[in-house]
Amino acid sequence: MKTNAARILDQANIKYRILTYHLPQEQFSAERAAALMQVPPDIVFKTLVLKGDRTGPFAACIPSPAELDLKAIARISGNKTADLLPLKDVLPVTGYMRGSVSPIGMKKKLQAYFHDSLLSHDEIGISGGKAGVEILLKPEDLISVTQAVVHPIIKR
Repeated sequence: MKTNAARILDQANIKYRILTYHLPQEQFSAERAAALMQVPPDIVFKTLVLKGDRTGPFAACIPSPAELDLKAIARISGNKTADLLPLKDVLPVTGYMRGSVSPIGMKKKLQAYFHDSLLSHDEIGISGGKAGVEILLKPEDLISVTQAVVHPIIKR
């Protein structure tokens, strides 16, 4: 199964693995997806789309069990405030549905920010851009292809 995110990784000659799972949309959570794929939840990163008061939309990727620190992400992204993008705006901005937003291959190129814990893993998972599809790859490859900023952005 080739998603837009997978095609972009292929073009960049980046190695990855695809895992699939089935989870009804109304029951979706990154932690449930990790359990179904039988991988640790802290290597499965969820992609959140936010809107800053100065920069507009951007993405934050954090481990599935974690909670985003809105004050930290606002500061790091050059905003005074940042809030989650309303659900109705996620598809038009990213080209992805809720639960399948990938930091790779968004409709509009958004600056991505990753929690620094990704650097402590050999492999992390991100949405493949389609419900039930997870891409696992090396953190440094993900940072390279997304040109992401890495910083501590979760609540402790």
